[in-house]
Amino acid sequence: MLQTFLPLFLMTFGICLFIVLMQFLWRYIDDMVGKGLGIPVLAEMFMYAALFLVPMALPLAVLLASLMTFGNLGERLELLAMKSAGVSLIRIMRPLIITLLFVSVGAFFFQNYAMPVIQVKLYTLLYSMRQKSPELDIPEGSFYKDIPGFNVYVKEKINQTGLLKDVMIYDYSEGFNNARVIIADSGRLKTSADKLFLVLSLYNGESFENLKSQTSEAQQRKAVPYRRESFSTKDILIEFDANFNRTDESFMQNQYMGKNLEDLQSSIDSMGMRLDSIKNINAQNIYETSYVRTVKQKSTKQADKPDKAEKTEIERSIPLATIPGIALDFDSAYQAQTPGTQATLLGRAKTSLEHIKTDYYFRAASVGDEAYKVRRHLTEWHKKFTVSFACLMFFFIGAPLGAIIRKGGLGVPVVISVILFIFYYIIDNMGFKMARDGRWEAWEGMWLSSAVLTPMGIFLTYKAVKDSVILNADTYINALKNLIGKREGRKVEKKEVIIYTPDYDAVLPKLRQLTEESKAYIDGHKRWINYLTFWRQGGKDPQAEQLAMETEAIVEELSNSDQNLLLNKLMDYPIIGGYSNKLSKRMNEKVALAIGICLPIGLPVYLLAVYQRKLLRHDILMVQRTSQELVDMIYSLHLLKNNPAINHQ
Repeated sequence: MLQTFLPLFLMTFGICLFIVLMQFLWRYIDDMVGKGLGIPVLAEMFMYAALFLVPMALPLAVLLASLMTFGNLGERLELLAMKSAGVSLIRIMRPLIITLLFVSVGAFFFQNYAMPVIQVKLYTLLYSMRQKSPELDIPEGSFYKDIPGFNVYVKEKINQTGLLKDVMIYDYSEGFNNARVIIADSGRLKTSADKLFLVLSLYNGESFENLKSQTSEAQQRKAVPYRRESFSTKDILIEFDANFNRTDESFMQNQYMGKNLEDLQSSIDSMGMRLDSIKNINAQNIYETSYVRTVKQKSTKQADKPDKAEKTEIERSIPLATIPGIALDFDSAYQAQTPGTQATLLGRAKTSLEHIKTDYYFRAASVGDEAYKVRRHLTEWHKKFTVSFACLMFFFIGAPLGAIIRKGGLGVPVVISVILFIFYYIIDNMGFKMARDGRWEAWEGMWLSSAVLTPMGIFLTYKAVKDSVILNADTYINALKNLIGKREGRKVEKKEVIIYTPDYDAVLPKLRQLTEESKAYIDGHKRWINYLTFWRQGGKDPQAEQLAMETEAIVEELSNSDQNLLLNKLMDYPIIGGYSNKLSKRMNEKVALAIGICLPIGLPVYLLAVYQRKLLRHDILMVQRTSQELVDMIYSLHLLKNNPAINHQ
């Protein structure tokens, strides 16, 4: 098993890692193209990106490899041979389970110790690449805006000499109002040796510059002077850092992505205490600024201050109380004031409310930021375990699924694996966002995908151990045909060696009895049945079941005939089904009657049973007709031929 599984696992892991790496490349392609980055920098970025994507590629590789392994074994009948030798499926899976346990433990240690370092270096490198200035590549016939403070237009470039023809430059480095326009017949652009400046050499041109910044406002009202300059050669020095500068990694190391399990737990505890402290301070502040704490009696000294005469007049006129239990009538106090005082009170109240609202918004934002940091640390903490568990979960989905479908190669397994992984990725991403935004608890969101797919793995493993045909398409096709009334046809072939010839004299009474019983059933069983009677009987039909057994016994006996006409007529017998309701046949009378009384549950089952009853009546009618035709055929083919007296009579 290991010799079969491990090569497939390594191959699928490489394929999956390459696919997710290409997806990562397309995501960050804009940050890398046109920056003039060297091969070592790009190689380092790809190395960190490949290591960063290992947790995403590993579960998919386990799913695909396990599905292909057991699919190949099932397709080559090796799985069937092992089961026939007495080896159970769980025992066959045992070496791979032990191997995947080691893989899961290794994935946990990789997530806990390697991923913080990888994430810090990768995100720092990506941030440094984003901050790098783009490589200079001035196009022809359009303005180039990637030089800070300058717009450059070049009509034609000579790549062999690096000469720029018909150059037009708009210089906004000193502000839009102090713009300068330079026109030149030709020019050259190069970078200084330290790559900190651009040197633009222009030939045979003119420059136009207004002198608005050098004139007074009075002069500007009359006219804004400008300066025009003609030159044969002119050099312009532009600040432009073209070097690749790495950002310090200390900032990323202090974030959730740069911490292992122990550091995350320590940060969660400290930030949780800080968040609780902020909430307590905010709650205390709300209480302090509430009506209970702010309604206070002003002292006489504050009331007699001359510089606050208007304020003390307003405060004296409103009877404030600090004794608990005293109710203040604000409407009466407000109506007792003069119109000017009322306007002043309203203005002060509005200003106070605006200050309180702004303060609460600020406090809410502070609490939200702290809570977001805590949630991100919690999601990262749970992520250390979910990847390891996903490897085991996908093995218990892929291995039994491969044993059931029995299809190997890269066809069906790849399709099923991609569908399952997309389903897992969508649910996992949805749970992560719910946990990140605080809509769910962190453990609920991060373990959502595992909670959804684990029952699937248990169910598939159980069905594979029991050799279920749950994924056999013929099973569902036949069930659908039976449901819509398209019964499976009976096949009776002539035997090459007949050991026992049918006793036609003994078969004739059975055929007559089957004909009479079928006629009696049709006459005694109408298409519709009483709703409560149906559920009281438990959906069973013993008479139809007896007719089915008698039909099969006659077909079994007459199939030993050597007459082709007789064998062809036997194929007209339908395979009788629908004489027992599958939902109610396992229930006793009281439980079935209780379900029948609950109309939302019992009514669809009853309607389906009525439809099946119609199909059953049609099948039994065919049994009656075929039995009568067989009686006539046996008389004509055998009894009349073998008994001359009957033939003469």
